[in-house]
Amino acid sequence: MTTPPVRTACPYCGVGCGVLATPDGHGGAAIAGDPAHPANGGRLCSKGSALGETLDLEGRLLRPRIAGREAHWDEAIELVAERFRSAIAQHGPDSVAFYVSGQLLTEDYYVANKLMKGFIGSATIDTNSRLCMASTVAGHRRAFGGDLVPGTYEDLELADLVVLTGSNLAWCHPVLYQRLAAARAARPEMRVVVIDPRRTATTELADLHLALRPGSDVALFNWLLARLEANGAVDAGFVAAHVADFPSSIAAAREATMAATVSATGLDPVDLERFAQLFTRTERTVTVFSQGVNQSSAGTDKVNAIINCHLATGRIGRPGMGPFSVTGQPNAMGGREVGGLANMLAAHLAIENETHREAVKDFWRAPTICERPGLKAVDMFEACADGRIKALWIMSTNPAVSLPRAGDVAEAIRACDFVAVSDAVADTDTTRLADVLLPAAAWGEKSGTVTNSDRVISRQRAFLPAPGQSRPDWRIICDVAAAMGWRSAFDFETPAAVFREHAALSAVAARLGSAFDISALATLSDEGYAALPPTRWPLPAEAPARERLFGDGRFRHADGRARMLPLRHRAPAVATSSDYPLILNTGRVRDHWHTMTRTAKSARLSRHMAEPYAEIHPADAARAGIAPATLVTVTSPFGSVTVRALLTDRTPKGSIFVPMHWTSQWARCALVDTLVGAETDPHSGQPESKAQPVRITPFAPAWYGFAVSRERIDPATPYWARARVPGGWQAELADGAVPEEWRAMARRLLRAPEGAEAVEMADPARGSYRIAIREQGRITAALFASRDPVAVSRSFVAGALADAGKATPGDLLAGRAGLDMPDPGATVCACFEVGVNTIVDAILRDGLTDIAAIGEALRAGTNCGSCRPELAALVAANRAPVAAE
Repeated sequence: MTTPPVRTACPYCGVGCGVLATPDGHGGAAIAGDPAHPANGGRLCSKGSALGETLDLEGRLLRPRIAGREAHWDEAIELVAERFRSAIAQHGPDSVAFYVSGQLLTEDYYVANKLMKGFIGSATIDTNSRLCMASTVAGHRRAFGGDLVPGTYEDLELADLVVLTGSNLAWCHPVLYQRLAAARAARPEMRVVVIDPRRTATTELADLHLALRPGSDVALFNWLLARLEANGAVDAGFVAAHVADFPSSIAAAREATMAATVSATGLDPVDLERFAQLFTRTERTVTVFSQGVNQSSAGTDKVNAIINCHLATGRIGRPGMGPFSVTGQPNAMGGREVGGLANMLAAHLAIENETHREAVKDFWRAPTICERPGLKAVDMFEACADGRIKALWIMSTNPAVSLPRAGDVAEAIRACDFVAVSDAVADTDTTRLADVLLPAAAWGEKSGTVTNSDRVISRQRAFLPAPGQSRPDWRIICDVAAAMGWRSAFDFETPAAVFREHAALSAVAARLGSAFDISALATLSDEGYAALPPTRWPLPAEAPARERLFGDGRFRHADGRARMLPLRHRAPAVATSSDYPLILNTGRVRDHWHTMTRTAKSARLSRHMAEPYAEIHPADAARAGIAPATLVTVTSPFGSVTVRALLTDRTPKGSIFVPMHWTSQWARCALVDTLVGAETDPHSGQPESKAQPVRITPFAPAWYGFAVSRERIDPATPYWARARVPGGWQAELADGAVPEEWRAMARRLLRAPEGAEAVEMADPARGSYRIAIREQGRITAALFASRDPVAVSRSFVAGALADAGKATPGDLLAGRAGLDMPDPGATVCACFEVGVNTIVDAILRDGLTDIAAIGEALRAGTNCGSCRPELAALVAANRAPVAAE
């Protein structure tokens, strides 16, 4: 009998794709995109497609732990409750804190917020969404009077001009990128502008790439606003009827002369004018923005500079136009709806408003209510360090890796009197610092709702049993609340009951002026909740739902008008210097997610980018004495990382790019947020994550190494980075001292048993050593070492583990496939595991001239499409030259 698929939602980015999960009866599931979900229509990115490869229980936290020992739930819950009660009794409610996550479901978020703000009576609950979209929240509230996304994903397809700013959509929101690319293919007259200091995969779609100087977005959009006025594009009727503060805002924008804008942004005047003309003459314009805008000490001003241009031209609230924030996490929006941020109440109500506070207190029948905003994320951990916070509960996130000055954050957690961590993963940089570990159910094991970037609420449904003693987060929070004395207020039996209360509170908020209203769902039965289809809010009980907000020109400020703001360019909070002459930009890679606790389980996701790296412009590398593929140490005033040097002109001179994903579980010294300072935006509290001054120096080892093994490799070298490969593990290595005995060192590293056969090749003159280990006729491990970066085909060597018997030790030690074993090369298409050599060979051999032809021949690019920009680049680089007539 075939098990029917379960409709659920992807746990990765804020696109919120629908997923069909078909359990296999053995703890796994087949994964496919849900063709009925409005966000993705059946598409999945490489990460979503590989979800079935991440469901094993290796590394899971399955039982509560107290001080490292296994414990019973009752003991763990009582200890957490007692330590929080004691801190509150001795030091007041502001001495305790929750740090939560966009990985939580809305129901989890709701009860955590209710417990902290309404029963403990403090607002010191903040979320890792502070690192992601807090500047958007602040910008929306300033402009619209509420944290409201005006448009929908369909607007990207209906627009005639799409401006992507601070957003590498192709890698960070791949399904949205594919929707945009498909719309562009169907309507070639559509135009795309990409604003980004780097040349990314997304720029392959662009008609115009504006490689502005980091941190200069306000200067660019102020100049654009002034040009829109000069070009007659201001909608005077809309502004007069619906917008406040236009005169002061336009006066500030006029200060952005062409000369000043060129100086601030580094852009060519011709490109600036081309951008202004496109924006001027294209009514249906959508401006998409993400982390490149938000993660800045001027992030809120950047958001409002974008919104100013749309308000001035009346391009908001109608099909195919508007400012559009795309979120980084699956439930960043849901967290904002329940007041997960330290400066918000549930249902988009305001802590500063006494009427709002009393309404929420009365609805919850709470003994108290927070009276002022709590500490935001960066400030929260500073308060842990200096002793103001005595008890901390971290839920479903890894702040010892992801917060700025991550090393200091780890010390702050260590200094806190009591730390509880709820997580599904046993070993992270943060769980290592906890007094109590609470095992949480993971994706596929828990049920609830999430809200994506265009306000669609989707169900995440369980399709696997919760393993061991793990529990859903909402249940853990309610158990602690009950143990603290508030059982009746947290006596929820199901997530459906939590959701109904959340929806009922939105009706109260709507009567107070909040646009967040899902009161039509407040009476949803358990059966209705179980069957709830993707649903966009607002969804009021007594009025029709609306797809887009502000189509009627009514905003949420008391006078019904939107606010434009007079803005002026501010450079990043910290400038470069002779000691730190380069700007560090951080971000994501295509196939990994956050701190890799999920994606690193998939061997194919690691094959695209298996090692942390720094993109460095060749001129900057030459100046620092850094050669291609060598190692580089990146240093800021707060710490250093050592990563592989990737020399490329995709990154501009004076800037480097280092991804954010690698933790101490996956690399020796690659925690990029140890480099990032704690400067924050004054309005949003969001850290400056993309403009940290740094310097680079060569890391000069005595030898480099590359190893593969069926067993996990645990190096002790000063540099290492490991990753899963099919059939085992691989590791990049480097050390400052040559081993006294290569064979002994290699056998220890590779865990070779005494009786295992070893085949060696050594060339002392060249500083080269290679060894292959074979057991019972199968290759089980190998090490390649050299004075210079190891030049072997990683895909071929790693493939020898999975394809037992195909390669002899001699073939393997050659490091490259023979003629009878084609080497696919580095993976480009993760969905179908198609390598670069396979693609280039097909282009040259078969005369393939476009992405469609590659897809037909090799399937590459035909599933998630995340690799399509790279396929286009390979076609362009290897296309046969046209003969002259």
